[in-house]
Amino acid sequence: MENTSCERNIPRFADHANAPRNNGPLKTFSGHARITGPCGDTMDFWVLVLKGKVERCSFITDGCSHSLACGSMATCLAQGKTLAEAGAIGRQDILDALGDLPDEGEHCALLSANTLHAALKDSEERNHKSHPTKSGQQSSCDSCSKTGCSASTRRPGESDEDFQNRRRLAERICRIRHKIVVISGKGGVGKSTVAVNLAVSLMLSGKKVGLLDVDIHGPSVPTMLGLEGRSVRGENGELLPIEVNALKVLSIGFFLRSQDEAVIWRGPMKMNAIRQFLTDAAWGELDYLIVDSPPGTGDEPLSVFQLLGSVDGALVVTTPQKVAAVDVRKSITFCYQLGVPVLGVIENMSGFVCPKCGEITPIFRRGGGEKTARDMGVSFLGSIPLDPLIAEACDGGRAFIDHYASTSAAQIMQNIITSIELDLETVEGTEYSQESTPQSNNKKNEKTKEDAAMRIAIPLADGRLCMHFGHCERFALVDVETQTGKIMNREDVVPPPHEPGLLPRWLAERGARIIIAGGMGQRAQSLFSENGIRVLVGAPAQTPEELVRSYLAGTIELGENTCDH
Repeated sequence: MENTSCERNIPRFADHANAPRNNGPLKTFSGHARITGPCGDTMDFWVLVLKGKVERCSFITDGCSHSLACGSMATCLAQGKTLAEAGAIGRQDILDALGDLPDEGEHCALLSANTLHAALKDSEERNHKSHPTKSGQQSSCDSCSKTGCSASTRRPGESDEDFQNRRRLAERICRIRHKIVVISGKGGVGKSTVAVNLAVSLMLSGKKVGLLDVDIHGPSVPTMLGLEGRSVRGENGELLPIEVNALKVLSIGFFLRSQDEAVIWRGPMKMNAIRQFLTDAAWGELDYLIVDSPPGTGDEPLSVFQLLGSVDGALVVTTPQKVAAVDVRKSITFCYQLGVPVLGVIENMSGFVCPKCGEITPIFRRGGGEKTARDMGVSFLGSIPLDPLIAEACDGGRAFIDHYASTSAAQIMQNIITSIELDLETVEGTEYSQESTPQSNNKKNEKTKEDAAMRIAIPLADGRLCMHFGHCERFALVDVETQTGKIMNREDVVPPPHEPGLLPRWLAERGARIIIAGGMGQRAQSLFSENGIRVLVGAPAQTPEELVRSYLAGTIELGENTCDH
């Protein structure tokens, strides 16, 4: 007998589109997320989670009736559910609940599900931050306070082995604060170069960093870091990443018998290898995990995003040419479809740096990366010129951003990395008040960025740079506004009596991130790096202001290190 109930006679799509439920921001909430879909529709979700259940859920969208209906239904499905149950709500669940959504609106269901998941993730992270693991105590699923974590619940039909592997993976991932995946639409654009220098820069700033190279068929990270021929050891059932200073590195290249060996694997083998890198590797507590993914939108990047579960975002690397920019659009759409935020686009090889005069000359069509970013509604992070020293550094197994820090290309690269770091740290540290809105929080973020400063330390004698930092009369601490490069403040301080290892700690405690010196021994340089302070040696005996301005302009003249011990 045909069902003639009101639910049958009234189209659920039209009902939710014309009278959306839970529409509007929550004044009190525990998690919030905003995602822009490939069609340009933007959706915000708010959730209030109490005692492991979604007490309230709401949304807003600037999209069409399809977005309204999908967002409305997603909030109805989520309310009253546990975190695990709400986190399991997917695109098909929303489509099934609406029943009659037109085909052209199906991507709106995916956008709604992804935004809901991101808001739930934000709520979990805020709760985890409010109840941190005790220092030195290794977290595990058995001791974790996040009762709504999906890893704590066995999935229907899941075997014991698969369930335990998923729990082990969750234990590893939960100890990593930020996860960034570096991708590109095609090969040869400098993606691995960006990934390596990003990881090294974050490490030099004092962060705990891991670098995972999942470019199965073309692992180049070992060469770029001078780690060719090294092999990974196993201990207590764990893979021990190779450490370079404080940077932990894993690559398929460490498992090859020779550089000439070809990796001929199908998709499942690639998936298993990446899973092992994440599940069995002793990453420990990390501030950042940088993943160097192979070009394109194939098995490897898909596996990374699926296994990580949630990432802070993807960095898309391209070159200025139109042919590369076309492939970038596919990469951005790929991220949108997976619900992965795009941190921004970096245009590499944008002009050639003359090795004699330093002038940057365009050699390709310019602006392709910037235009693509603008067209796709994502941030354009900057253009990195093609400097012969970059290739020299990569071939020599040295990080360009460290060994050639004074060059204009390195400064541009560092500014891009600083911007990424500020964005992530600002978002993480933002507290949403009861009356907050996406617009007000954007203003807070902008204000935080405006206030962000970098402190540069310079050893002084008679008002100019002292040629040996350990014998100086005082230090000039110069504060520079990160966004504009303007000198904001200078403070001269008297250092404590010279003792081995004391000055790096003393300057780090005062917020210094860079020291410009005339001479410094290798041991001292290592101690400064361990304390998160970048070292520039061979600087001339100029005033602090002259040195800082030339450093910011990329014109500082660094000669020989005047200290040889």
